[in-house]
Amino acid sequence: MAEATKTSKKPVKKPAAKKKTSRKKEPGLVSKALRLIRRVFFWGFAGVLGFVLLVTLLYALINPPTNYYMFSEARRLDGVRQEWVPMERIAPIMARSAVAAEDANFCLHWGLDVNAIKAALDRGRGGASTISQQTIKNVYLWHGRNWARKAIEALWTPLAEAVWTKRRILEIYLNVAEFDEGVFGVQAAARHYFGVDAADLSALQAARLAAILPAPKTRSASNPSDFVRSRTRAIMSGAATINADGRAACFQD
Repeated sequence: MAEATKTSKKPVKKPAAKKKTSRKKEPGLVSKALRLIRRVFFWGFAGVLGFVLLVTLLYALINPPTNYYMFSEARRLDGVRQEWVPMERIAPIMARSAVAAEDANFCLHWGLDVNAIKAALDRGRGGASTISQQTIKNVYLWHGRNWARKAIEALWTPLAEAVWTKRRILEIYLNVAEFDEGVFGVQAAARHYFGVDAADLSALQAARLAAILPAPKTRSASNPSDFVRSRTRAIMSGAATINADGRAACFQD
């Protein structure tokens, strides 16, 4: 009997496993949106910061032509009075009187008077704005009690202190401050109330002008109330004090 031939079965080859191709997952819509938002915020912040720095540097060299409040008052009143004068044409006693009235430590702080702010908070009252802060508000921002404005003002003031000199800050302040309805700047105020130039103001006249700040629409320098008279005397004393103890040195020749 012939021996049956054994048929050798060939092993079945398994198909080679396909190599997994590593594909990076494309970012989803949420991820793309977040990236775009971050980019917009970054460049927006950089743009705002650059603008703030530019206009601050600009006003270190040129005089502000107007501001938001002055522009709105000019439209409401059909014009305002203002004549810019450099510090050389403002009586030194006027500068000392303004500082004595509004910010006696003007030469000692970097824009924010921390001690005055703490004292105001302890009394549960606002205020304590330095001349530097008031200048930033008058030149660049808007009036009224507003926390957003106060925050911007507090951030902008140290920058201005770093770029402008104390003398320049006070020069701008005295030229844009409101002294009566539609009367801006110390030159227009001196003529309006006393018929003299800012360079010729006496100690009493300068103190009277400083005494009506920061509420010129309810106070008068030419027809002073008892409060304004009392404040005038205090300012005259304060102006002499800061001149004697050196606290006026940063803005005087």
